[in-house]
Amino acid sequence: MAIKKAAAKTAAPPAATTHALPSYLDPEHLGPWGIYLKQVDRVTPYLGPLARWVETLKRPKRALIVDVPIELDNGTIAHFEGYRVQHNVSRGPGKGGVRFHQDVTLSEVMALAAWMSVKNAAVNVPYGGAKGGIRVDPRTLSKGELERLTRRYTSEIGIIIGPHKDIPAPDVNTNEKVMAWMMDTYSMNVGATATGVVTGKPVDMGGSLGRREATGRGVFTVAVEAAAQIGLTIEGARVAVQGFGNVGGTAGKLFSDAGALVVAVQDHTGAIANDKGLNVAKLLEHVAKTGGVAGFKGAEVSTPAEFWACKCDILIPAALEGQLTKDNAGKVKARMVIEGANGPTTPEADDILQDKGVLVVPDVIANAGGVTVSYFEWVQDFSSFFWSEDEINQRLVKIMKDAFATVWQTAQQHKVSLRTATFIVACTRILNARELRGLYP
Repeated sequence: MAIKKAAAKTAAPPAATTHALPSYLDPEHLGPWGIYLKQVDRVTPYLGPLARWVETLKRPKRALIVDVPIELDNGTIAHFEGYRVQHNVSRGPGKGGVRFHQDVTLSEVMALAAWMSVKNAAVNVPYGGAKGGIRVDPRTLSKGELERLTRRYTSEIGIIIGPHKDIPAPDVNTNEKVMAWMMDTYSMNVGATATGVVTGKPVDMGGSLGRREATGRGVFTVAVEAAAQIGLTIEGARVAVQGFGNVGGTAGKLFSDAGALVVAVQDHTGAIANDKGLNVAKLLEHVAKTGGVAGFKGAEVSTPAEFWACKCDILIPAALEGQLTKDNAGKVKARMVIEGANGPTTPEADDILQDKGVLVVPDVIANAGGVTVSYFEWVQDFSSFFWSEDEINQRLVKIMKDAFATVWQTAQQHKVSLRTATFIVACTRILNARELRGLYP
């Protein structure tokens, strides 16, 4: 099938779209929430009778802003701003990560929570969407300070999280250890061990085998499925990856193991390239030791501009949101973009890539492997019965393949992009649940 057909132009949103914005947002600087609203506009014409509920998608159900005070190692008191947003819980409890980053904003957390609603519905796991964050650069904190920050934040948001309410998970700059602290803090506050309050925990504390690699494995799985639709062979394909942590690193290794060439990598420390293919195993060792790709001896130093314009078949943005913009999308030479990060492509860049015939597999399906295995972890915690890693991976691959097939079929049916198709599938499920439940009281 030709790429042009696969990446058909998305239907334009209604000409005079307006939004009733919350008073706490600046209409002139909506940030990531503004990107999400544009995506909802594009899907609305395809929702049929359910469109009468579409305003439900444009408002988070609950947004909590908390002050997080801690005592620093030097004896002073520092205050940090924390958030937990529950976008929609019509299909089940909230589910979404917690990120520690100095640039976190309420708009960003709202958008990430909304994308989690879409993502969970797209792969049909029984969750709503939620997200959390603290405005902090964790590199400036000692381990003790980071633990105190995590525990205080958990206590502050404890009134709205819980195994049946909202289940946090790792995200940017958080990991298994942070989840262990969150689980322990919540358990101490409720007076009983509650392993199901978070996912992405250490295996020894009720975590799931395969969870750490799940998002990257999901990215690889849908990439293989998408490649088959456009006649692209993975063996020998050239791959470029932005971000080389759990997601990008795992995806890069799986592509390399499948015979693809990882020719360029960029992260917060710099960009590197090797036209003959990077040694991914050695690069992962280097990143684990140094914290980034900079200084890796098996590659040439590159620049961010050169990274986006590199000659490749598959481009995987797996870092932060807003990386592919109108300024660099026109330089992309890849046949496919597989979004490992949340919201890495702006709507303007989306349109440019579609005009170029680049197939974009959106975040809300491409990186859903993490939340899928988080769902497995949550189920295993409730039953106290744990599956093998092979069982986990098999179940993950099946769910991802089935979800992608549904999205692809929807895209062909409506002649829309895969992003809009994913929103059609997901928003239909969300709003159908909303309609079936009705309004209380």
